[in-house]
Amino acid sequence: MSKGKLVFGNINYIIMVAGVLLMVLGYFVMASDTEQYGFGTRGLTVGPLIVLLGLIIEFVAIFYSFKKNV
Repeated sequence: MSKGKLVFGNINYIIMVAGVLLMVLGYFVMASDTEQYGFGTRGLTVGPLIVLLGLIIEFVAIFYSFKKNV
């Protein structure tokens, strides 16, 4: 492997950053729940679903392979 070659392509890194930002957004949604101890709908349902979606996007970013026209 050459010294300047990256493991993933540029599109993979863009998708990874989007997944991380989505997970951070999910944690902010969970933290912004106004119910006591975070037992509201945002803290128990919406926030974890956003984090889960971010994790799924991370898996897509790792396994995504750009097909070049040869």
